[in-house]
Amino acid sequence: MSSPASGDREKVVSKLPGWLRQDLKVRAAQHGVEIQTAVEQGIDAWVALAATPSTVDTVGADSFSTFLPAGQWDRFRRAAADRKVSLIQGLAQSVRLWLEKNPAPTVPPAKYPRRRIVCNQKGGVGKTAVAAGMGEALAEDAGALHPVRISRHFAAQLEARAQLEANGQDDPLEVEDLPGLGRRTLLVDFDPQRHLTKQLGKEEIPMDSSVDSLSKHMTGEAKGDIRDLIVPIDDDRYGGRLDLLPGCQDGFLLDVALSKVRFREAALERALAPLEASYDEIIIDCPPSLGLSMDTAIYYGRRREEEPAGSSGPLIVVQAEDSSADAYDLLVTQIEDLRNDMGVEIDYLGIVVNLYDPRRGFIATSSLEAWIEIKDPKVVAVIGDLTDQRKAVRLKQPLLSFAPRGEQATTMRALAREIS
Repeated sequence: MSSPASGDREKVVSKLPGWLRQDLKVRAAQHGVEIQTAVEQGIDAWVALAATPSTVDTVGADSFSTFLPAGQWDRFRRAAADRKVSLIQGLAQSVRLWLEKNPAPTVPPAKYPRRRIVCNQKGGVGKTAVAAGMGEALAEDAGALHPVRISRHFAAQLEARAQLEANGQDDPLEVEDLPGLGRRTLLVDFDPQRHLTKQLGKEEIPMDSSVDSLSKHMTGEAKGDIRDLIVPIDDDRYGGRLDLLPGCQDGFLLDVALSKVRFREAALERALAPLEASYDEIIIDCPPSLGLSMDTAIYYGRRREEEPAGSSGPLIVVQAEDSSADAYDLLVTQIEDLRNDMGVEIDYLGIVVNLYDPRRGFIATSSLEAWIEIKDPKVVAVIGDLTDQRKAVRLKQPLLSFAPRGEQATTMRALAREIS
């Protein structure tokens, strides 16, 4: 043990079991406090106890260091000697005591699940990859730490990032280990091309007159319960919190079928209503279309009564090139027309610039600058054109399972937090 002076605090070197150090790191992050502050509070509480608490298993304890207020470690040593426990045991008890006094924060359930409408009428921009990656990030274990590509000044640094990357310099966005979000999340494959279902390695719903599909539930033709269509994404990382509603090829016929449905704009909402109580997040992977089916998705993402602004709405995925800008204008026109015609509030969740590669030169960098200049809605993420996603798709695995520490995975986690 050693405690050399360092300003108004002193560095203390001791040992903690790995599991206890991990719990401390997660809980401190959840409460937004520094680890040294948590340890300081735990030691004060332990010293103040009237009796020694039960023993903590410290087998396999590793080196642990922190900074404590000057004099606190000496008081702790004296208390440990009085109680006839080792410093390692006393520190472990102090940390456990802080964890007990500061349980994981709980968030009261919202009245509605957040509904993220991932869209752009242009195909090939990576809507499916963004929908899947964001859903995986939302569902990750809240009791574990995951690397997040994040900055406290994220939006302000995007342009600087583009310039630095173009010059081969380091990206200013930092990576931090943060607790997962732990949300019950449903991915809805609303695209008749079924890319989301295929990428996650699940079976699509067969196009058969005797089998229900999301389209049939929307048009009132379904005979069964929509809950029976749900497929879990089996991975301990998501702890049973991530599900998929698979796609069906009959979605190609949905616009025609919707033309005969009363109040067709609410068709998707009516179909998904039985599922909403089971989820915190519902993510709709939309088709590259401006048809009636897209109207139902936009309407589904409108702001409902008593719902906070920015909770739900369209998340527009683009690329750093001109054709995405043309498609963006068409989509925004459709959203604004629906907003005005029906008198509903629709909150944009932002723009995601996907598959960005500054090595493509002026077209890519100038296009990114143009997206950033829009301001409303703002760019909420820039996702690089890297191989992790393509490899994950080829292997039919979730991106965050295939490459959990890769750049694309850490950016997906940042996106999930940016729009939360």
